[in-house]
Amino acid sequence: MKTSHERRESLEKLADGITSWIGSVPSLIIHTILFITSFLLPFFGVVDFDKMLLVLTTVLSLEAIYLSILIQMSVNKSHEKIEDIQEDIEEISEDIEDIQEDLEEISEDIEEITEDIEDIQEDIEEINEDEDDDDHIERAKKAILKSNVNSNKNEIKVLKDKIQELQNMIDDLKKS
Repeated sequence: MKTSHERRESLEKLADGITSWIGSVPSLIIHTILFITSFLLPFFGVVDFDKMLLVLTTVLSLEAIYLSILIQMSVNKSHEKIEDIQEDIEEISEDIEDIQEDLEEISEDIEEITEDIEDIQEDIEEINEDEDDDDHIERAKKAILKSNVNSNKNEIKVLKDKIQELQNMIDDLKKS
């Protein structure tokens, strides 16, 4: 057996189907044909005109009652869907606010990182300048050392020459 929930769902599906059909072009055509037929029946003498109006009025009144109930059911269902959509929109709005806050924090972090990068670049430039100064000092030291070495070489050469001269003189003195 069907539970009350299953029966309710079945009735709602039936009501949705009827509501959809009532608002369609085929429904319009069938109603038009029924009205034309209703008014033609007394013309052809099938039924008395007053009886036809009484039956038609009763049928239309019942149809109007059921249609108003079906329409109200559709309105209620639409209202529930709209409420669900509003809740979803509120949740999305909250999520967007959270995302905006996160973006602001990320933006601040990016600014801090940018400042840190600029500081690091300045430090690197200073280090390069210091290295350039150190390179100049090293080159100057090397140039001074080379100059000293060259000067020392020259002095050594001069001293060697003098020693050689003195050696020659000693040898000459020994011979004489």
